[in-house]
Amino acid sequence: MSDAHVLTARAPSAIEINKVLRSTYALLAMTLLWSAVTAAVAVAARFPGLGMFPTLILFFGLLFAIHKTANSGWGLVWTFALTGVMGVSLAPLIGAVLGLANGGVLVAQSLGITAVAFFGLSVYTVTTKRDFSFLRGFLVVGVIVIFASIAARYFIEFTTLMHQVLAGFCILFGAALILWSTSAVVRGEETNYIHATVAIYVGLYNMFSSILLLFGIGDD
Repeated sequence: MSDAHVLTARAPSAIEINKVLRSTYALLAMTLLWSAVTAAVAVAARFPGLGMFPTLILFFGLLFAIHKTANSGWGLVWTFALTGVMGVSLAPLIGAVLGLANGGVLVAQSLGITAVAFFGLSVYTVTTKRDFSFLRGFLVVGVIVIFASIAARYFIEFTTLMHQVLAGFCILFGAALILWSTSAVVRGEETNYIHATVAIYVGLYNMFSSILLLFGIGDD
């Protein structure tokens, strides 16, 4: 085995892992702030939303672009494009909840619960360095269930209970995605902070939107 191959195959050092982790959290903070701005602008403009299928097409198209350019500056451009689109996609839900009597409180509570959950999941994963790769199977199943549910809504009318069950599942899916992604960085399995940021962002997006939906259903 050549020396070059040994250097390529070696595990990342603790310094390299910490650098990726810091870069991931820094980029995550910026993308969350950017999403908040785009969501606020869309809510203020009473933007009705792009629709389910256009949003999904944009989502997967931008994910593909991020995957192809994650090792260049364009990866950052597409990451902010994705998180901006996802922020705008939240506008109809946030606007509907804000229209309730205590809508502002519900949005704030949803943000607070999501933040506390993220902090707890992150601290636990970073401090214990536990391997959460076993969640990969659940995440694959979760993606299938979520998109099957989206397709089913065009053929059957979901009851309140069905919406609540699906929202609860999406919260678990988001938490699992955060654990799996953070664990991959901490254990040196994920060395690209753009990939890690996008995965954690998607987990947070699922958690926040699902918690907000549950609060909105409970209130009205």
